[in-house]
Amino acid sequence: MAVRLRTRWHRSRRSERNREGSNRPKSLDSLSSAAAINIWKLAKDSFLHMEKEGFIFAEDRQAIDITSEFSIFLLHIIDRLIYGRMPEEERGPLVNAIAHHLLETIVSNQVDLLGPGEYQAALVERLNRRLADYAACSFDDNGPGYDFYRYLGQSASEAMQGGDAKWVLEQVMDIEGPAMAEKMRPVVRDVLGVKDL
Repeated sequence: MAVRLRTRWHRSRRSERNREGSNRPKSLDSLSSAAAINIWKLAKDSFLHMEKEGFIFAEDRQAIDITSEFSIFLLHIIDRLIYGRMPEEERGPLVNAIAHHLLETIVSNQVDLLGPGEYQAALVERLNRRLADYAACSFDDNGPGYDFYRYLGQSASEAMQGGDAKWVLEQVMDIEGPAMAEKMRPVVRDVLGVKDL
């Protein structure tokens, strides 16, 4: 998977004002937006990789559901990576702000692919359910445990019902999940400023 992530803040050499501005602390909105963009890029890239590997997505709903599952997985990885490394009064609002940006992106894509409709309530319910379930899964300094990846694989398999679901569990557990998880570390380190990863 070759996805270009945004892990550096733009620094212009044109003026002193721009250099000073790039060194200022970033706002919650800037940090959460950058993290959400990277999550969406990774999730979309994993979906495209699965397509390239020959997985058949029978309808647009499956494509957006798989990408949503990957996005929720990555959101929880960010939460786990910053837990204990960032003050709690900063961590909670940051994770909520990232989730808000992701919800906007996913709903916008649902409207584009599936047409107008009320998508947000069901998406928020799925997000909350998945995050609670991921919270019960193992995660250590090396990243997600087997049960973490297994849950992602099962969620992806459910999203593929009616399509090419035969090998989805294995593909997601063995290839997509670990690749996405590893690529979140530079985002957390360089974008969110958590250096001790």
